[in-house]
Amino acid sequence: MEIKEVISYFVNSDSNILEVSFRTIDDNEDVLRTDNIDYTLVEEYGFELETISFNFFDDELSEDSEEESKIELDEDELISFLNEYYTVNPSSIPKSEFY
Repeated sequence: MEIKEVISYFVNSDSNILEVSFRTIDDNEDVLRTDNIDYTLVEEYGFELETISFNFFDDELSEDSEEESKIELDEDELISFLNEYYTVNPSSIPKSEFY
């Protein structure tokens, strides 16, 4: 099993959970797999996924803004991490779901 593409991801900084949706090379285009992984495992596996992003418009946002800051990840590194994680933990591979 190998990850073909990451569809979406979200890191919940409060619970430190990485929610990721992806497809494997064996999945059809109408199939999706979703998993929640403890984000501390990323560092334990030796990966640094966060990218440095420069938001030049931060100063223009009001303090009342409810826009949640999204942690941006390097998707190539994320795919590498997921491939290694599921190689070590094959029973953790989520079942495919049609969407």
